[in-house]
Amino acid sequence: MPDPPPEHPAQPADPTRRKLLLVGGFAAANVVLLRGLPRGGEPGSDQVRLEVTGERIPPGPPAIDGADPPPPPGHTFTLVISGGRVIDPASGFDAVADVGIDSDRIRSISTEPLVGTKVLDATGLVVAPGFIDVLSYEPNPYGVWNKVADGVTTNLGMHGINNTAKGFFEFYGSDSQRPPVHYGGAFDNPHMRDVEAKLPTKAATPAQIQLLERALAEGFADGWIGLDVEPEYTPWVTTEEIAALAGVAAQHGMPVFSHIRYSWPGTAQEGSLAAIDELLAVAERTGAAVHVDHITSMTTHVMEEALARLDEARSRGVDVSACVYPYDFWATTLASARFADGWQERFRISYSDLELPGTGERLTEDSFRRYRAENKLVAAHAIPESDLRLALETPWVMIGSDAILEEGDNNHPRCSGTFSRTLGRYVRDEGVLSLTDALAKMTILPARRLEARVPAMRRKGRLQIGADADVTVFDPATVADRATIEDPAQPSVGIEYVIVAGQVVKDRAGLRKDVRPGRPVTPQST
Repeated sequence: MPDPPPEHPAQPADPTRRKLLLVGGFAAANVVLLRGLPRGGEPGSDQVRLEVTGERIPPGPPAIDGADPPPPPGHTFTLVISGGRVIDPASGFDAVADVGIDSDRIRSISTEPLVGTKVLDATGLVVAPGFIDVLSYEPNPYGVWNKVADGVTTNLGMHGINNTAKGFFEFYGSDSQRPPVHYGGAFDNPHMRDVEAKLPTKAATPAQIQLLERALAEGFADGWIGLDVEPEYTPWVTTEEIAALAGVAAQHGMPVFSHIRYSWPGTAQEGSLAAIDELLAVAERTGAAVHVDHITSMTTHVMEEALARLDEARSRGVDVSACVYPYDFWATTLASARFADGWQERFRISYSDLELPGTGERLTEDSFRRYRAENKLVAAHAIPESDLRLALETPWVMIGSDAILEEGDNNHPRCSGTFSRTLGRYVRDEGVLSLTDALAKMTILPARRLEARVPAMRRKGRLQIGADADVTVFDPATVADRATIEDPAQPSVGIEYVIVAGQVVKDRAGLRKDVRPGRPVTPQST
């Protein structure tokens, strides 16, 4: 049968059909475990258990603090998402319901039919908060649409943006460059050191560190929502420099995102666990919140020990989190410090474990030298599946892609398929995560990581009355990634509708490239 049209005239749903959905649609499930989320964004000890016995009786529709009450019965909404399974991981709400949207806000969530000027039929689909990619890059017009196809509504370059905050927000705030998703980012220490401050590739002097501290404070004033440090790629950056900048971040209530200093087992002095210790020491010394970027590619072969070390720090009050992309291979450029002499022993791989994205070509010693001169990005088959699963199963580890598609397609497929792969492979097919826990990792966890000093994030990552109307609607039976190393540009499937600020940017007919409602996410945005 062909898909129903993406929109149809306003008609209230059949109450008989709604009751059948409530009784039968979820009767196959025995129990749904839903977790509350305390400060820091991780699932907490308070759990709501919903027993499915006959007709499902969910908790009441959630609302953010200070939300206006829903409009009275008979109100016609600008947009209604009708008859889907509405899941809000932040509150535990999980029921077949209609979602009523006016302008850019969710105004009602109702198990009774709502009327809208436009109605999207979500029967059989999951209606979730829009996905937040917490570890992306600039929302360039080539790759950002693959983010939309993967369900992303907020694209945050917390791995650092190669620009000043002023330049970044002026560029993407222009009518010609405005993206379809919300956008923000972090102060990129390597870029600011090299391009803006013109510092040499050696340890900074106290005066040079002060220059960077002033630039960071200015960047926060101009819109950055975090600090990015990358000591593996900039090994001349000292712990003192990182701590000085982290101190500025702490004063502004901003988190520090770190590509830690070492990414191989190594030794107690030079290895992943030593790098974790360095970051934790900075956090304890400065009071800064810290985040370990793409933890599976940083603590390979010592994942269990790394997670235990981070858990122990969290138990004594250190504000630390991490993110993961759901792939068993990482990628970086061949001229980076990661491929310094001895990389085969460090990562326990050889030339044939390196693959050129966009072609699928496996490297040899000769092609390695040739592509290194061109600084090509390569995928390294180097992450044990067991490490990946441990990270995914850790409640406080969120999802982040660490990629966005660039022209030429020399990219890791995580640029196109991170969120759909999590839902398709690791929720539906492998059962590593429950659906609610996976959605929490894509929505409320990243929102909570950033919301302390970014008011706009307090309305994102939630499907609640009063929240921003950023919504992702997907088919849990078909959602899947299609991007591969050979063809990383393949968009995901099963993401049926994507709504950003109340506007549909993807429907069943495809991407609506003339709709670009993205807004800046800054400390000043509300």
